[in-house]
Amino acid sequence: MTLETLLPSVELEPAQPATASVIWLHGLGADGNDFAPIVPELGLPPDHTVRFVFPHAPSIPVTLNGGFVMPAWYDIKSLDVRGQDEVGIRRSDAQVRKLIAREVERGVATEKIVVAGFSQGGAIALFTGLRYSRPLAGIMALSTYLVAPDALETELAEANRQVPIFQAHGTLDPMVPHHKGLETRQWLTDKGWQIEAHDYPMAHQVCLEEIEAVGSWLVRVLGLA
Repeated sequence: MTLETLLPSVELEPAQPATASVIWLHGLGADGNDFAPIVPELGLPPDHTVRFVFPHAPSIPVTLNGGFVMPAWYDIKSLDVRGQDEVGIRRSDAQVRKLIAREVERGVATEKIVVAGFSQGGAIALFTGLRYSRPLAGIMALSTYLVAPDALETELAEANRQVPIFQAHGTLDPMVPHHKGLETRQWLTDKGWQIEAHDYPMAHQVCLEEIEAVGSWLVRVLGLA
């Protein structure tokens, strides 16, 4: 694998050599800089050894936005689940898998890797994490929804049938309505996953209470305490 095959990313390195990694995907129209500033707010131990990787999605035309070109993990052709861009979703899945492989090459075990994302990025985090063939430390799904659930029935990986999942959603979200998050939560719970779920009185965003909850969850799943 060469660096040219990897998505460009913002990376935050710990003071000591990394033994764990969080690959965090941004939402539609944003980029890898979007969530990097909140890392100091997570409340991780000062001597933590977590590398944070915030990749930039490629810029593509987004049908629902009039074909406007913007950073996106896949095209949104319609609000109907049947209108999902499965080709784009699988292309982003392949790109995230390359980033996971690069972390393994850099000495981080998959059991110490969290795949995370917000909105569109969270949809890809769930898509990849639930299908990944080696055990991960966790999946973080913020203000998001499940894509290609029918395919997941046959594609889910036994290695991640018990993977910890952190899910949070705003009850006032006008972009990804709260009921989409609740449907995703119910689907995963019905299939046997244990979800740490949080709801907040906010729109399509994150809040300090949520950031603190994410930090506490990361401390647990990455064994940082």
